[in-house]
Amino acid sequence: MDNSTLANVNLFNFAHTRACTYLEMFKYPWEAVKGIEECIERISLALGEEFSNYGGGVFVHRSARVAPSAVLIGPCIVEENAEVRHCAFVRGGVLIGKGCVIGNSVELKNSILFDGVQIPHLSYAGDSILGYRAHLGAGVIISNLKADRSEIAIKVGNGRILSGLVKCGAFLGDGVEVGCNAVLCPGTVIGRGARIYPLALARGTYPENCIVKRDGKIEKLHR
Repeated sequence: MDNSTLANVNLFNFAHTRACTYLEMFKYPWEAVKGIEECIERISLALGEEFSNYGGGVFVHRSARVAPSAVLIGPCIVEENAEVRHCAFVRGGVLIGKGCVIGNSVELKNSILFDGVQIPHLSYAGDSILGYRAHLGAGVIISNLKADRSEIAIKVGNGRILSGLVKCGAFLGDGVEVGCNAVLCPGTVIGRGARIYPLALARGTYPENCIVKRDGKIEKLHR
């Protein structure tokens, strides 16, 4: 697996996010993590009247549905036809794309969610980028911090790329499916269309259209 597989242009279709101009500035997705909040603040300045300004940097499209029990902290944008359900906690620095579903007790921070992302139940995602129509099954956790608080490295084969980040989550290409109760370790990159089995521990980088099993074995996905 070469480094080009990890590039933004090979993970994401930029047509499916309002953050396209920002993300196109970077070769690799983790390079964008530090500036996500500033990116969302800039985008919010150009939003039209179809967005309601709730104060504190929170902007919600008038067609979106946000449960009364959900908590949104800015900067935060909730796009057209998105749904933020009961007791969701959006801690700031989050762009929720068109038609996204953020479900019961899901916690998000400092992340870009492309259009159509679904995180329906009991999950956490921080310092991450989730591509178009990526889906997290119930209870999926994206870990963004090592136990010793040291710099996170992106593992590629037998080598690694230092991210320059102490907090760095996961980067899911378009159409990635993650099974229930899987854990994605800090700095995990998953190529387009890959499938992560339920209860799997994903660590490192994975090619597009692969299957990652619970025992760590990787197979080609035959479509």
